[in-house]
Amino acid sequence: MQINDLKPARGSFHPPKRVGRGIGSGHGKTACRGHKGQKARSGGQIHPRFEGGQMPLVRRIPKRGFRRVPSEKWEIVNLQAFNVFADGAQVDKKVLKEAGIIKDETAKLKVLAKGVLEKKLIVRADAFSEKAKLMIEEKGGKAEVA
Repeated sequence: MQINDLKPARGSFHPPKRVGRGIGSGHGKTACRGHKGQKARSGGQIHPRFEGGQMPLVRRIPKRGFRRVPSEKWEIVNLQAFNVFADGAQVDKKVLKEAGIIKDETAKLKVLAKGVLEKKLIVRADAFSEKAKLMIEEKGGKAEVA
C-alpha cells in the first residue's frame, strides 16, 4: 500500500454542493444565498466580533491601567551569608542553591554589602554593589560578574 492508494471510508466523503448551476439543479438563481443583504453579496462576510450593530463587548467593558512586562527575577544575597563557606571556596548560584541560601537558580543574583565577610572567597554573580565588591576584594577574594 502506498500513500496514493489511500481513500476515505465509504460514505464519509460528501462532494461539495454545486451552487449557481441553473434552475434545474435546485441550487440556481440565488445560489442558496437568499435575496439581498450582506451575506448574499460577494465578499460579504461579517467579522467574528460583530454583534449586529450593538456596541461590541470589547468596547463596553472598562479599560483601566496598563499591562507591564514582567521584570527580571533577582535573588539578593548579603555578604554575611557567605560566611558558611570554607576559606578560598568558589561561590556561584549552584553552590548557593545547594546551601539553601537562594531558592531560584535561574534568577539573576546580586550581592549586597550587609554584614561582615570573614572569609577569602571567589564569588560569581550577575551584579555586585560597589561596597560588596570592595569588601570581597579587601579580604583577598574575587568578585566576578558572570
